[in-house]
Amino acid sequence: MPGTKLFVTYQKQWLRDDLRAALSVAAVALPVAIAYAQLTGVNAIVGLYSCVLPMLVYALFGTSRQLVIGPDAATCAVIAAVVTPLAAGDAVKHWQLVMTMTAMTGVWCLLASRFKLGVLADFLSKPILMGLINGVAITIIVGQLSKVLGVRFDETYLLEQVMSGHSYLLSAHWPTVSISLIALLVFIAIKRLVPQWPAALFAMASTGLLVWLFKLGDFNIATIGEIKVGLPDFQAPVFDLGISRQLVMPALNLAMVSFVSMMLTARSFAAKNGYDIDGDKEFRALGLANIASALSQGFAVSGASSRTAVNDENGGKTQLVSIIAALIIALVALFATTPLQYVPEAALGVVLILASISLIDFKALWLLRKHDKSAFVLALITLLAVLFVGVIPGITLAVLLGLFQFLRAVMRPTDQVLGLDDNGIIRSMDSSDRTKTIPGVFIYRFNSPLTYFNAMYFKRRVLEQLLTEPQTECLIIDGVPCFTHFDVSVMAMLDDLHRDLKKQGVRLVIAGRKRQMMKWCNVVGIPIAAGGILIRPDLYLALKMNQVYLQALADGEVPLLDDQEVDF
Repeated sequence: MPGTKLFVTYQKQWLRDDLRAALSVAAVALPVAIAYAQLTGVNAIVGLYSCVLPMLVYALFGTSRQLVIGPDAATCAVIAAVVTPLAAGDAVKHWQLVMTMTAMTGVWCLLASRFKLGVLADFLSKPILMGLINGVAITIIVGQLSKVLGVRFDETYLLEQVMSGHSYLLSAHWPTVSISLIALLVFIAIKRLVPQWPAALFAMASTGLLVWLFKLGDFNIATIGEIKVGLPDFQAPVFDLGISRQLVMPALNLAMVSFVSMMLTARSFAAKNGYDIDGDKEFRALGLANIASALSQGFAVSGASSRTAVNDENGGKTQLVSIIAALIIALVALFATTPLQYVPEAALGVVLILASISLIDFKALWLLRKHDKSAFVLALITLLAVLFVGVIPGITLAVLLGLFQFLRAVMRPTDQVLGLDDNGIIRSMDSSDRTKTIPGVFIYRFNSPLTYFNAMYFKRRVLEQLLTEPQTECLIIDGVPCFTHFDVSVMAMLDDLHRDLKKQGVRLVIAGRKRQMMKWCNVVGIPIAAGGILIRPDLYLALKMNQVYLQALADGEVPLLDDQEVDF
């Protein structure tokens, strides 16, 4: 429990800042949790359940001092997209499926931590995650317009909903629209006049007060309704276990996206405050937080960037902020849920839309287009997939795109031709005249580990490059970046390359990783030294040995090809 170490060394002067930050985090978390519960399709109280235990668990097991765990727009949208069609309108079944998927997400995270897969934080590239988050945000905005307008969408998919938008505008429920506008105006006013106050909380409280005072429920304005007070009752899923099979892969996707998103937030605030976080321990903490949420009848949680920002802005120093905020939310869930029943669903829709708008960043996407077109294409494909195919297929595509991007970088990496500058330093060749080739010598570098699926590409590139230098007598390959592990297919390719070069009268030299290269060549029976592949400790010694070889030929001597026989 990394968090306990921090509490042991806790300093008294931090307490005031942590208390102030905790009150601010709780004020922001309360309305957001209720709104995200509605987005997930469960009762509002479930949103509060999803905050308390997960925040306490992460405070003990997490390695970030500022990160606040809680309901997140992307995770809630994913759960709703998976569970809603499986529940088929059964509210109890829907809730139980939500808990089951949350528990599965936690188990996936624990397995990833057990096998030290914290490096997966780097698996989904930032451009792909940008496209995914922008797509999810737009999906939420369009979906919540039904609550803001007081209508019910008949279409399932976003594209059809947008195309039918004019008919929904004409049939809007104007009392509901009026409440939505009031919530929007209150939110904007608070943000501009007193930005340090929780605008979402005031928007929901003010509209709830209007509903209560003027009995606006009589005008068919939908509200949250009666909320059960107290601790959650434990309930085991009673649905057909066969349905749970359909949750396994979506839960894996959810675990992946939640972790990557959480790590982006955690790393940014860790860098700002001057400390490091552990990816594997973060995976475990996220898994335990999700399991805790499932056991307390809640839904999946992740790193909450907005609440983490509020924590940091108010000077929060430790995870005591999460503990105090969780206790405040627990008190509300136990004793103060009665006022929540008057909060209109339209106000929740406004809060969700405004929260989702803050996630949209088209400017960053446009900058990608200017600086890295391939990254822009990846982000755009992910965005369009989420919008037109769906959230779950979009996430699956994002994961596959991340995998393909990695495979492309490994299978078709960059390569370089090296030469010497005027100071005798080996550098890559470029358009300038500072680096020159060495007559009769061709130095090649392959910028990726060699394995069975890029070995033939490596051979093809070497032979193609040699065609540009027909007078080559010695080919030196920089072995450090490419010969990183033993692969039988790679060694077989190397043997074939050596035979082809020998027919052309070209000596093959591997520079770097001498001991392991000699060992691998002996294992597969590839000849080394005289008549075989020459293996040198580094590029400079390879060039020096080639000079010794040429000088011996010029002097009419028998050249030595084994560097162990030469005294330097």
